[in-house]
Amino acid sequence: MFLAKNFYATRIKAQLANMITLMNLSFGILSIILIFNGHGNLSATFIFLAAIFDRFDGMCARYFNSESDFGKELDSLCDLVSFGIAPALLIYGTALNETLWVGILVTITYVLAGAVRLARFNVREFDGNFYGVPITAAGVLAALSYFLYPYVSANTFIFILSILAYLMVSNIRIAKV
Repeated sequence: MFLAKNFYATRIKAQLANMITLMNLSFGILSIILIFNGHGNLSATFIFLAAIFDRFDGMCARYFNSESDFGKELDSLCDLVSFGIAPALLIYGTALNETLWVGILVTITYVLAGAVRLARFNVREFDGNFYGVPITAAGVLAALSYFLYPYVSANTFIFILSILAYLMVSNIRIAKV
């Protein structure tokens, strides 16, 4: 009985970081669903919640010594949804949908830059620095910019998403905090 308890506790500890990562993804999906239902404020809130879970999944994996290539790839896929697709659709659905092709192009460019940023991170040896703005930071900034909507024009959002896309794929070195 004691061995069985320890076995299951060990397996749960090994998968806890992945469960936290999947909560990040769940919040990203909820954010997208809320965008389609016209609940932008809630959508942004779920992007912020996803960021909190994204912060703790790696810490949990390191604490329980359960880091893995699977977890790293899962985290990147979840981050693309929560901090790439969700914020881009939030801004597109709020401010850029009337700009037609320019809004679509900027939205796609932002998501593609996030995907490139994540892929580049996964193939590089981590030296304690990020190269380019992490997609989580870019996604949170994009979600924060949503609250500017009634006060600024669509061109401002085009500028914001374009700058964030550029910063994600740039070689700016940022020390991990």
